[in-house]
Amino acid sequence: QVQLVESGGGLVQAGGSLRLSCAASGRTFSSYAMGWFRQAPGKEREFVAAIRWSSGTTYYAGSVKGRFTISRDNAKNTVYLQMNTLKPEDTAVYVCVADSPRRTSVTITTTRRYEYWGPGTQVTVSS
Repeated sequence: QVQLVESGGGLVQAGGSLRLSCAASGRTFSSYAMGWFRQAPGKEREFVAAIRWSSGTTYYAGSVKGRFTISRDNAKNTVYLQMNTLKPEDTAVYVCVADSPRRTSVTITTTRRYEYWGPGTQVTVSS
């Protein structure tokens, strides 16, 4: 089993920055990719970013590409999401996710790829 705990959310003004962290524990060797989804009020869950653990290859939603950066620290078993030039439309609950070997054939940007989900952290961007 893998446990995920997010931190770093909060309230920030438009144009500001936040860095989210996701600490993973448990059988993390079974995870091939980790990432972030978000869900804003009244909207569907949306893919944000993902990273392949071994290679470091990254994937981004078009709405955040160029502003957000996903990275990982192997020694700390932690994945980060650096969010710059934040916009009010970035307001959402951000959830950290991790996959498992049995789901690696599923597209990395889809919800069903991921077996493990964190509790989420709120990011609010004011105008």
